[in-house]
Amino acid sequence: MKSKYSWLLLSGFIIIFDQITKYLIRARFELYDSIQIIGDLVRFTYVRNTGAAFSLSFGNVLVNRIIFIAVTLIAIVVMFLYLRKTKNNFESAIISMILGGAVGNLIDRISLGYVTDFIDCDFPDFVMTRFPVFNVADSSISIAIALLIIYILFFDKNVKIEDKNL
Repeated sequence: MKSKYSWLLLSGFIIIFDQITKYLIRARFELYDSIQIIGDLVRFTYVRNTGAAFSLSFGNVLVNRIIFIAVTLIAIVVMFLYLRKTKNNFESAIISMILGGAVGNLIDRISLGYVTDFIDCDFPDFVMTRFPVFNVADSSISIAIALLIIYILFFDKNVKIEDKNL
């Protein structure tokens, strides 16, 4: 088994890839510029997110910045503590993906005051017209959380779900 901390190289890769893509978008796009990548299904659209995931907000940019920086720092500490207790490479990789995404967005929030988002995907219209614009860091966090849920539900033998005779 690889050292749990060697998985932090994955975090580093995610942070670097995230920051490079965000830099390229900021350098080549004006705010709200958009280009089609796969027709109208996937576009690159440059937006600035001062809120949290899915642009959730407290309504004040400064309050958002302070609260989301603090929450992210706490989440990073919790993820490092959890990384120390992971049982296998799969868990270590998942935590490293979350860490990489969290740090990638934290860098933006601290240095710019907002998070650069640019991946703009269509979504079936019965829920919303388009999915909120996101970035590489958001993708890493979302994929990791989905994998963690699948792992806990189907593969982690330490999780006990009692039969309630439903």
